Amino acid sequence: MKTLNTTSIKVVIPAFNEEQSIAKVIADIPAGWVEEVVVVNNGSTDNTKQVALAAGATVLDQPKPGYGNACLKGIEYLTDPERSPEILVFMDGDYSDFPQQLPEVVEPILEHGAEMVIGSRALGDRAKGSMTFPQVFGNWLATSLLKLFYGAQFTDLGPFRAIRFNRLLDLQMQDKTYGWTVEMQVKAAKMGLKFTEVPVNYKKRIGVSKVSGTVKGTVLAGYKILWTIFKSI
Repeated sequence: MKTLNTTSIKVVIPAFNEEQSIAKVIADIPAGWVEEVVVVNNGSTDNTKQVALAAGATVLDQPKPGYGNACLKGIEYLTDPERSPEILVFMDGDYSDFPQQLPEVVEPILEHGAEMVIGSRALGDRAKGSMTFPQVFGNWLATSLLKLFYGAQFTDLGPFRAIRFNRLLDLQMQDKTYGWTVEMQVKAAKMGLKFTEVPVNYKKRIGVSKVSGTVKGTVLAGYKILWTIFKSI
């Protein structure tokens, strides 16, 4: 497997009030694989920014709420040719992902010509209670619709994913909130990107989810995901 001797890899981590977990996420990213970890502080009211800086990350401030807004801020920063990576990896800041699996997530791009890789929690080992029933059902429904309408074989909308940076720019991502992950997958399918999935493990997050932890968040996320799928048909 190739390493950073030949490939530039960077990581973007959206983070909102993740002071208890963000340092753990950064520390578990395998040494020697990543040139830069970019944490986008999405309006946190705790010490997320200070903890991330102390852990060695580049920290960007995005006061506008929304997962998509945070991801777009990270992309904007990396669009500078002096900072642009060949591969960009996204992962969450709540320590539910296993950052140690980053080499497995980027391997299909490095070795097999893939342009985008989704880390599938459905294919990996998922700790009991790490995903709520609405999350599991929502992922199943969304991926079933992606297959039905776009012929795209996905099993998950997981946040742990990798994509060639130039292809990410081609997608012209726009969603600012809950529809970010599915927008990427819809556009990748429509543009004919070479994509695949790899199994990733998943554990209970540290703290309370801003989405699945509330009824309002769950409903809004479900609505936005379905709207994103149907509007592109």
